[in-house]
Amino acid sequence: MRFLLDDEQREFARSLDSMLAAADTPGAVRAWARGDQTPGRALWARLADSGVFGLATPEEHGGLGLLPLELDLAFIQLGRHAVPGPLAETVAAAALLDRLGDRTAAATWLPGIGSGKTIATVNPFTDASPYALDADAADLVLVVADDTVFVARSTGPVQQSADPARRLSRPTGATVLTEGPHVPRAAAHAADVAALATAAQALGVGRALLEQTVAHVRRRHQFGQAIGSFQAVKHRLADTLIALEFAEPLVHAAALSLASAAPRAGRDVAAAKVATGEAGYFAARTALQCHGAVGYTEELDLSLWLRKARALRMTWGTPSACRARVLAP
Repeated sequence: MRFLLDDEQREFARSLDSMLAAADTPGAVRAWARGDQTPGRALWARLADSGVFGLATPEEHGGLGLLPLELDLAFIQLGRHAVPGPLAETVAAAALLDRLGDRTAAATWLPGIGSGKTIATVNPFTDASPYALDADAADLVLVVADDTVFVARSTGPVQQSADPARRLSRPTGATVLTEGPHVPRAAAHAADVAALATAAQALGVGRALLEQTVAHVRRRHQFGQAIGSFQAVKHRLADTLIALEFAEPLVHAAALSLASAAPRAGRDVAAAKVATGEAGYFAARTALQCHGAVGYTEELDLSLWLRKARALRMTWGTPSACRARVLAP
């Protein structure tokens, strides 16, 4: 199959890239890690104005309907600029509310999600985790357990994470939103949307890490020449680029499968998730090796992307779980 993005899709991605490049995303990430959501919410509102969250919201609730391809283009840019917040979880919550068939709940929450006024999160139930990302900052916290969906009214203390900007806490005080045999089907769809969004973020993080590393090895000199001229460094960067280039078509293919509700959509999403997760993590290791220990210090912005790469690799489907799904009969 031949596939090319059209001009409108490319312009959408470029406009998001330009907007985020002009924003102080590292500052917003550091503030979010401290528990100050003000800069992050301001950035969230700008993303909503650009239509990002409308891409996962039904038209009858003010959105554009679920557009997986445009959503993955947006999330690549969100990862590339390390935007903080429960991004994948918010679009997963929107997909879940849309599929549950509860009109009252959908009318209550979906317009706010699409407009950016409501930040939502949901526990990564595919990973059997009792914690939800940024539940302390979310306006809506959903918990999926077997055939029941709960709305949490409070959260426990924030737990430490490999990525300080990914604040994990356990939802508490939950009340039942809906239950029944329809819940697992809706949850499976929401999980695929979350995994696709996470895969796209991981790809964007990997791209940013490679760009920053290439710039560094051009500046850094040893033995009278830039370390980027050393053959071993060139090979490592080339391997990183190849991994990212091979992963990107899988993300787009998964988005197309999800958009057409193809029977293989789940496998395609899993393939994209494992490929981008591994490629992003490889880019992080390459960046750290080329920068040295300074790459992991708080003072260098690179650390914000390094820590995010590992977290994205493991959430909404670990590499082993995704491989098992791809290979399942």
